[in-house]
Amino acid sequence: MSWLFAPVPKARIAAFRTLLYLFVPLDLIFFSAWIKSHGSLPGDLYQPLVIGRLLHLPTPTHLLVNSIYYALIPLSLLAATGRAHRLLGWTVFALYFEWMIIAMSYGKIDHDRYAILVALAVLPTAGKARHGDQTPSEAGGFALRATQVAVIATYFLASIAKLRYGGLAWLTGATLTRSFIRRGTVLAQWLLKIPYFTTVSQFGIVAFEILSPVVFFVKPKWRYAIVAGFYVFHLLTFSLITISFIPHQIAMTAFLPLEKVTPIRWLRRNRTAPAKLEPAAAEV
Repeated sequence: MSWLFAPVPKARIAAFRTLLYLFVPLDLIFFSAWIKSHGSLPGDLYQPLVIGRLLHLPTPTHLLVNSIYYALIPLSLLAATGRAHRLLGWTVFALYFEWMIIAMSYGKIDHDRYAILVALAVLPTAGKARHGDQTPSEAGGFALRATQVAVIATYFLASIAKLRYGGLAWLTGATLTRSFIRRGTVLAQWLLKIPYFTTVSQFGIVAFEILSPVVFFVKPKWRYAIVAGFYVFHLLTFSLITISFIPHQIAMTAFLPLEKVTPIRWLRRNRTAPAKLEPAAAEV
């Protein structure tokens, strides 16, 4: 249990909280704006996920979808300040959760949102945190650890799903070849000319996903190297088939020492620093 509640500096929680809540409006405006169109779809197309049925969530309408959209943006910006962290945090989570239910209840379910949902769910429990505060916090440690577990579960369970539904054919078949032909970039089209490149890559992807939990059992410097490898993997994925895992990558910053990046403190110092006096003109 001590591993699950390993304390982290409160400054890390403050930085993670600011980053996460600032991303939510960007997500709504740039990455998931397509969800707004679900409010205009016929109600009989809505096939809610299991959790949606259990909670008896309403069928999306134009009013419901737009209300969530226009409420989430200002509330997320307020939550990014760290004030009223429980009230605003739970509210943002509830609205974003419903936003995801609406998104994934029409036949397409993405797995790049799981970790960020977990992060939004646990952040309200992390307690107060200010930028620059190096006080260790077990509650904050739990919030980051839960997010880390969700990040790695996304990889590991993806490999299980590949083998469960695709079997060995996912590894030895034309999985990536089809993806490269259907939506591949110029780089992907060039790599198709290399014999066995896609087959070797398929084995490499599954191995990477199955072995991803190793990140929890290595020393910090190796952990950061592995996390950097995760980011490189997503960069390559985007450069080959333009699939973006931006929400997942935002959640993945839970592995990083974010307290060392201090733009807020830098802005405060520069705002409060006295203006430098101009040197007196030399007397003639």
